[in-house]
Amino acid sequence: MFPAGGSEALPLLHMAGVEGATEPIRGLWNGAEAGGKRPRLESETGSGPPGNRVTVVLGAQWGDEGKGKVVDLLAMDADLICRCQGGNNAGHTVVVDSIEYDFHLLPSGVLNHSATSFIGEKPRLPGRADSRVGCSAAGVYETRSLLTGMFNFHQAADGIQEQQRQQQVGKNLGTTKKGIGPVYASKASRTGLRVCDLLADFEEFSKKFKVLAQQYKAMYPALTIDTEAELCQLKVYAEKIQPLVKDGVYFMYQALHGPPKKILVEGANAALLDIDFGTYPFVTSSNCTVGGVCTGLGIPPQYIGKVYGVVKAYTTRVGVGTFPTEQDNELGELLQSRGREFGVTTGRKRRCGWLDLVLVKYAHMINGFSALALTKLDILDTFEEVKVGVEYLLDGKPIPYVPANHELLSQVTVVYETLPGWRCGTTEARSFGELPAQAQAYIRFIERYLGVPVKWVGVGKFRESIIKLF
Repeated sequence: MFPAGGSEALPLLHMAGVEGATEPIRGLWNGAEAGGKRPRLESETGSGPPGNRVTVVLGAQWGDEGKGKVVDLLAMDADLICRCQGGNNAGHTVVVDSIEYDFHLLPSGVLNHSATSFIGEKPRLPGRADSRVGCSAAGVYETRSLLTGMFNFHQAADGIQEQQRQQQVGKNLGTTKKGIGPVYASKASRTGLRVCDLLADFEEFSKKFKVLAQQYKAMYPALTIDTEAELCQLKVYAEKIQPLVKDGVYFMYQALHGPPKKILVEGANAALLDIDFGTYPFVTSSNCTVGGVCTGLGIPPQYIGKVYGVVKAYTTRVGVGTFPTEQDNELGELLQSRGREFGVTTGRKRRCGWLDLVLVKYAHMINGFSALALTKLDILDTFEEVKVGVEYLLDGKPIPYVPANHELLSQVTVVYETLPGWRCGTTEARSFGELPAQAQAYIRFIERYLGVPVKWVGVGKFRESIIKLF
């Protein structure tokens, strides 16, 4: 029973902070409360948990949307910048003072030297991480991060698997051959090794490593593994990262419940590459959608604040896989050349096509975007007309969903809305009003279709080439 005045009359009990996690928790019981009354707990306040919220930036297509540019913008006043999933198969590009920076494992926000960079549980740490460790002196690693991505035999196995797929079914998955798939397979089979293993007993770690290496030798007899050389490299690596490693759950808890702090989470890859919700099997091996933030950082969903989706003004895809709005023609070539569409990680030429709002709407259904960043609008500056995919037909009939089966998805016919182009430059625009009327109409059309506001518009590759709408 609550006393007169309702539940508000009870004091709010806050649990002890992270710093005291190893100490006995004192002051939580009072003999006077033995009569059955107790203080009101955090979860009973009805106004959401106290503390900081994380701002999330996610790709809404097949990657390469320009997430790095948006993260760089938001990171300028962030205190903590996190990567929650993926590995060095992702590539984010940021241009500052005419210098181009390519990031693969570290958050793009590492350029903010006053912020801490945090690599969470889900990212897979690569082998040649020496330079990255040097760059991340202000950052931390999570003890649960899988180390298996750094083993050379995972990367070699990835290449062998791609060759086998090509020989057996005539096509591969188009992976980056960075060993990401085999890494996640090791995790699922519970044979993967983690940072906490490396930093505990190295002799025990070495035994586990040799067992894992032998398992891969049994699966791929042609694989050459120099276990002693790799272990020697790993021992050096362990010494370098030791000062940077913390328990991520406690680290993030303290960040959320401590003093006011701006926390930014940078997603890698994108929604349509998500292992569960992407265009399977032509996907990556991690969860690139908003749920991956919670599982990758070990935080409750109540602490997710704004979720920003990054959408390129047209669509691109690297490698194989269904692409409904692809323009395998001169128009696609023009988009490719104007957009300089080459993969940051692999250097592969990206396939190009019109903006597919059916797929972006699907990504919004999963992620619940608070607002969008529309990037590379300037690439469309020379087009007389701009088309947008707004509906799918299957066997001539509209379908209100994105087919989960990739073969069915490859059979859809796209219904397009044709909008007038603007045929003039947008790269100098720094406000919405400075954009051509047709470009403004294009942005408003996207907002109306998706029911999500566009907060930023990218009009060039430089840091300052962005328009903030609100």
